[in-house]
Amino acid sequence: MSIITIVIVLIIVGVVLWLINSYIPMASAIKTILNVVVVIVVILWLLSVFGVFDSVNLRL
Repeated sequence: MSIITIVIVLIIVGVVLWLINSYIPMASAIKTILNVVVVIVVILWLLSVFGVFDSVNLRL
């Protein structure tokens, strides 16, 4: 997977998360949980893409 693809995926995830946080009304606790879950999933995906964490298969 090329670095450009990784950057594009990160930008898309960031924009979608920003849109959800900005325009969908929800309690702050739920918003915090959503943000933490998305960040953890993105970190695991990045570790998997770079081969650091091969036991999880999160490739797009």
